[in-house]
Amino acid sequence: MRLVPNFKGYDFFPHDLRLPFMRYKGLALVLSIVAMALSLGLFFARGLNYGVDFKGGLMLEVQSNSGPADIAQLRDKLGRLGLGAVQIQSFGAATDVLIRVEQQPGGEAEQQVALNKLLAALGDQYTQRRVEAVGPAVSSELRTTGFLAVAAGILAICAYVWFRFEWQFAVGAIVALVHDVLLTIGVFSLLQLEFDLSIVAALLTILGYSVNDTVVVSDRIRENLRKYKRMDLNELLNLSINETLSRTILTGCTAIAVLVALYIFGGEVIRNFNFAMLFGVVIGTYSSIFIGAPLLGYLGVKRDWSGAGGPASKAGAAARAGRADVVYK
Repeated sequence: MRLVPNFKGYDFFPHDLRLPFMRYKGLALVLSIVAMALSLGLFFARGLNYGVDFKGGLMLEVQSNSGPADIAQLRDKLGRLGLGAVQIQSFGAATDVLIRVEQQPGGEAEQQVALNKLLAALGDQYTQRRVEAVGPAVSSELRTTGFLAVAAGILAICAYVWFRFEWQFAVGAIVALVHDVLLTIGVFSLLQLEFDLSIVAALLTILGYSVNDTVVVSDRIRENLRKYKRMDLNELLNLSINETLSRTILTGCTAIAVLVALYIFGGEVIRNFNFAMLFGVVIGTYSSIFIGAPLLGYLGVKRDWSGAGGPASKAGAAARAGRADVVYK
């Protein structure tokens, strides 16, 4: 009978790793506040490059009748029509093209004129498959609803963290989440990347990823608060971050590997979405380590997690009283 060797896996990070994160918590917090302020400044000064979803306009899906579409030739031809910003992207098959034209001054008649110009320029080389028109009223409502969805997501996550842990953890979570959203918006404003509904979906996904990291670290902090009752709080926070560092880094690297592949090979249609996700995963990992947990060092947190004082909790407290507290140094 052949024996299967006992494979215990490979440790990427030593179990006794003790990186001094808390030593740099003040510097990290200052840099994060400066980055958030710069992102807000960029947003109000330059604004966002809203897509058709938020700005209004025409979206035309066509298919080439003579093999793969020549995107460069299309950009040159349609860019000379005088319709303002024209965005051309390939998606799906090599013959499929998505054309987006910004809202034209005037009413529906002007939009129809713009559509006729596009179809005339495309000629018989392309077959029209789908046309969508987004009006300014609808696009404004979509923009408002999108930002409200992000704000509601942040508040709901913070309510969950508050309910599961304590208000100090919720404050750390909300600062970390706002930090992630603001920096992502700031990068899109700086680079003037197209901001549409897919980016709102990316922001909501980033919130979920970031809070997952924050909850894992917070849960370890709560466990260590029960275990090391006399340990200095900053030392305890540093211990908790180091104990979850392997999980945090490996999860982030796995997500980044997938997102990089999608960014390179996923095509133009989802490129901005992938960029937002990629940046959000990196900045979300940073905020879990250098914002969410370190804020507890400034706010303080209770040490007694034994419960409200009922019989069971009193019995547990009495049992723990007979055990010497472990002091980590």
